[in-house]
Amino acid sequence: MSTPSKAERPGGPFSLQPIGWVSSPYHRRFGTPQQAAAVDSDAEAVLEMDAQQIPARAFADLVGIDRLWIVSWLHRGGTWAPMVRPPRGTRERRGLFATRSPDRPNPLGLSAVRLVRIEGCNLYVRGIDLIDGTPILDVKPYIPYADAFPDSRAGWIDQIPRNAPQIARR
Repeated sequence: MSTPSKAERPGGPFSLQPIGWVSSPYHRRFGTPQQAAAVDSDAEAVLEMDAQQIPARAFADLVGIDRLWIVSWLHRGGTWAPMVRPPRGTRERRGLFATRSPDRPNPLGLSAVRLVRIEGCNLYVRGIDLIDGTPILDVKPYIPYADAFPDSRAGWIDQIPRNAPQIARR
């Protein structure tokens, strides 16, 4: 395998534009679900896509797709650290990249949500784990044969019972 020379590696900064924003029932980091799969299925949110940039025809063929990946900019993130305390399990510090902490060097979010309906440039979804006003960078279909690896291991996370309570932050 050939490694690109440093001259061939784009160094940034990179410019990203939001293509929409989340209209969510969650307004603060505290109380917002930690993972989309752990959200009350009745809570509905709207992905309000910017019709000036993204025409409604860009959403053609989403009908029949159950889930979407939402790539977002976690605009309310704090400063990041190489070691963090996850909200579930022991109070042990873990390496940042072995967690889903929103405080990251590049605060990108990735959420798998259930698509409920489409109205023009608005995508109605359930299972959102994003704060109201979160900028959306991209939307992609969730494809089960390519996106699900049910036999994968999750290291230290596998040791935490799935229904373990979230530890209150101080």
